[in-house]
Amino acid sequence: MQLSLEQVGKTVGPAAHLYPMSLIPAPNAVTVLLGATQAGKTSLMRIMAGLDVPTTGRVLVDGRDVTGMPVRERNVAMVYQQFINYPSMTVFDNIASPLKLSGQSRADVDRRVRELADRLHIDIFLDRLPAELSGGQQQRVALARALAKNAPLMLLDEPLVNLDYKLREELREELTQLFAAGDSTVIYATTEPGEALLLGGYTAVMDAGELLQYGPTAEVFHRPNSLRVARAFSDPPMNLLSAEVAEGGARLSGGLLLAVNLPPHASRALTLGIRASAVRVAARPGDVALPGTVELAEISGSDTFVHVHTAVGEIVAQLTGVHDFALGSAITLHVNPAQVYVFNDAGDLLFAPERRKVDMAPPRSLRSLPPEGAQASLGAARRES
Repeated sequence: MQLSLEQVGKTVGPAAHLYPMSLIPAPNAVTVLLGATQAGKTSLMRIMAGLDVPTTGRVLVDGRDVTGMPVRERNVAMVYQQFINYPSMTVFDNIASPLKLSGQSRADVDRRVRELADRLHIDIFLDRLPAELSGGQQQRVALARALAKNAPLMLLDEPLVNLDYKLREELREELTQLFAAGDSTVIYATTEPGEALLLGGYTAVMDAGELLQYGPTAEVFHRPNSLRVARAFSDPPMNLLSAEVAEGGARLSGGLLLAVNLPPHASRALTLGIRASAVRVAARPGDVALPGTVELAEISGSDTFVHVHTAVGEIVAQLTGVHDFALGSAITLHVNPAQVYVFNDAGDLLFAPERRKVDMAPPRSLRSLPPEGAQASLGAARRES
């Protein structure tokens, strides 16, 4: 199915929840709505579902205007952060309810329910009532029921937010496979850049009720069209440094010159963006040295994040491996100018580096893997979440 939003906006009293925006999500694919809390993701999904009517604009499905059509008349599946299950039905019957309504045979219903329950790690709970489960387990029941419906439009509003990080990692992989195997148009809201990268597909970056950029996820990550997008699609945050145009490149505070690529007639004032994964302590050919002082060193999983005070500004380096840095100790960071993003004084992208594997290092929330030998215990532990 083809969903189209034409200049959709939403105001409640004097407050603008959504500024007019147009969006045509790729059909039969995953579109991630990425943005911080109160970016407008839930407001937009409620309009897509038919739970709310936009103040301006219209919603089309396969060319048909469904703007005023209530949700009960649409074939939509939706999962919220707050799980919703039928309290008097067993887990099995909760998942089976949309399959029974569609008239499937008992054998097909049983097979599909057990397949989904197994993939979402709730197969041992099929005979229990929702009240007998933990919050995370109930969330997975609601997710399984939505997947069982196999609706042409599936809306998932941070469906994994109530789960522990180990289980979130496992279920992200399962969901990616389930989405690929189906033929639904999936809209998936998240605050986590790493989740968008793992789900792939397409990403729409939102901020403060505005749609900032939409496109293939990898393209949006590598070529954020503005500073706002770069901030939203970076974890840890992109290092941002003030600079100005100079002969041969951009000059940072303190007089350091970076030989970055600039288009003709670039604005004098610039902002340079450097991903934490592009900052090193070991020099490579073409690198520029940035001496500084260690302010904080935090270990997250198998990476170390070093916060450094330098003459050009505060910089965070993401270093592979576990490293010990004494607070206040001297350190020299290295950056290759070819890996620097350049934005003009209006915050628009002027230059983006060529794609490099180092840019795709997973964010900290996805890097903390269990130690060797712990994998065997995951199967039991995940059922308790």
